[in-house]
Amino acid sequence: MKHPSLKENLLYQRKLKGLTQDELAEKTTVGVRTIQRIEKGEVQPHLQTVKLLAVGLDIEVDDLIVLDNPKEEAIQRKWMLLLHASPFFGLVIPFANVLFPLFTWMSKAEDNEIYDKHGRAVVNFHCTINLLVIISLLLFFLIPGVNFFVTGAVFLFGIIISLKNVMSALGSQTCYYPLSIPFLKTK
Repeated sequence: MKHPSLKENLLYQRKLKGLTQDELAEKTTVGVRTIQRIEKGEVQPHLQTVKLLAVGLDIEVDDLIVLDNPKEEAIQRKWMLLLHASPFFGLVIPFANVLFPLFTWMSKAEDNEIYDKHGRAVVNFHCTINLLVIISLLLFFLIPGVNFFVTGAVFLFGIIISLKNVMSALGSQTCYYPLSIPFLKTK
């Protein structure tokens, strides 16, 4: 039996209480935009956000989500951290920036759609970074000296984007890896 989703339950409970999204946002510390995104199913909020919404609606958390396993959010955060942070091993071990998240993605993609989406994004980005590093190193033969700055810029870009996505994945379960070549296409 499929339980109603969080977005369906939130919309139902909010309307049942006769509240607008703005009024619910005022009763909680949850922003209007976040409430809109939850009701559209664009984000899967943290349990803390769901608790705030439940308090604002004067209902139980169970009325918004059915928790089959209360520890599931903590487990999911650990897998997201592993997916997004494991590429940093590539700073020590050649090509580990692709291999570690690739193996993690391969083992977890079937378990959860979010692992599949994030895993593909991480692997695509780091494959692209590796390709750019190889190209910049080959530039040494065409333009000696300049490739040092290009290679450094590629490394720095990869590190900054990776750090941003570790924070974003743990915070809002979103990720954005710009300039990625889609080596692993989405289903």
